Parts: sequence; structure tokens; C-alpha cells
Amino acid sequence: MTRAALILAAGGSSRYCADVPGAAPGAKLLATLAGRPLVAWAVAPPRAADFDEVIVVEGAADLADALPADVTRIRNDDWSTGQASSLRAGLAWCARRGHQQCVVGLGDTPGLTEQAWRTVAEYREGPIVFATYEGRRGHPVRLDAEVWDLLDETGDEGARALARRRPDLVREVACVATVGDVNRLADLTHWRDQWN
Repeated sequence: MTRAALILAAGGSSRYCADVPGAAPGAKLLATLAGRPLVAWAVAPPRAADFDEVIVVEGAADLADALPADVTRIRNDDWSTGQASSLRAGLAWCARRGHQQCVVGLGDTPGLTEQAWRTVAEYREGPIVFATYEGRRGHPVRLDAEVWDLLDETGDEGARALARRRPDLVREVACVATVGDVNRLADLTHWRDQWN
């Protein structure tokens, strides 16, 4: 069985761009945090966690210069329709590559750990596995191939909508990480203050 890590990083960063006049769509992912682009922080833990392939779905911004050469980049031209289209694009790639599991994270979550990625990937139960932090669901989320066709094709949710419809498919596993994503300039400033 092969397993992929999938980072969703196609969005336009509308809230961040509203805070930064003149910022191009997707600029948040290229903003620096402790000397590296934000998306590079999101990609580093799954790269260290021995996945068969690490994939980044890009859309609004070209992330080539921010990503290591061993990361597979795929493009979602429908990124503006919401996160579901990026998840679908990534899972279609995984299906073509023959992966049976996909562990999904977001490009704007710099605090996830290698151990969180490993814990979710290696958990033995359920076709949908959410990482939890102090009892709250977060990322990464494992999706086994058997549920890929059940996911929504449109909208701005990944697996959450399916998890609400089919709680019988869902398992949770406690993880340790610094949780939180970067949506606004203030969020990025907060991370910078903590890491510098």
C-alpha cells in the first residue's frame, strides 16, 4: 500500500490580501516566516514523515520557487470555486498514481509536526482519521481511497462535510502540535513574534 501527503495550497488568500494592499492572490503562502516561505513550513513535516509522495495543489500562486524539487506540484485552475476542487484535484492525482491513502494538510499551517503526520497516517482504524488537539479536530486528516468518491465536488470544505454526514466512518487520534493557521496579516505577525 502506498500513501501520499497532500497539501492544499491553491487559494487566493483573500483575507490576507485585504490586509496587505497590492498583494497578489495567494501571496500569503509566499510570505516569509523565520526565513522561509509559509508554505515551506507546511511541507517540511510530511516530507520528513516518509510518505511515498508529497503533493502540493497550487492555484492562485505559482509556488515553484518555495518548494523543494522532490515535492509534486499539481495545478488546480478551479481554485476560486473552493477547497473541495483542490482536494478533488489532489485525490485524482493520487488515484492515478495508485495511492490507497492520502493524508491532507493545509499550506497555511506552519505548526504541524512530523509526529502528527505520522500518527494520523499510521492509525489503524477508520477510513477517515482526524488529528485532534485538546479534543478539537484539526489537520492533518487521513482519507482512505474507499471514501474519495463520497467527498463533495464543490464548496469550501474538504472532508468535514462528509464527516458530518457519515460519522460512522470517522476516527480521531490525539496529536501534539502548535495549531493554528494563517488567514490574516495579524496571524502571520503572531507566528513571527513567537518564532523570532
